[in-house]
Amino acid sequence: MMTRRARIIKLLEEGDYSPSELTLVLGLRGRGAKKTILEDLRTIQRTVKREGKTLMIRPAECRKCGFVFKPEIKVPGRCPRCKSEWIEEPRFRIGPR
Repeated sequence: MMTRRARIIKLLEEGDYSPSELTLVLGLRGRGAKKTILEDLRTIQRTVKREGKTLMIRPAECRKCGFVFKPEIKVPGRCPRCKSEWIEEPRFRIGPR
């Protein structure tokens, strides 16, 4: 049986996912599910780097004004430009370095 992080790595090698999509695919529920996924992604970033791969991040973006956030492993809550909470989550994928 694969660990949760191994399953995430396998999924990210096959396609790109947002943290919310990963929680659904992995069947995680509850308040801390997205936080757990973000912690796993930080660890996975170091793991795949040792293997000669990279965790690619498509940054979060405001759906209202189009503001693009820094490519980070976090989900912003509000746009600094227009203060909208209508934020497209960042997407992650594992690819070659």
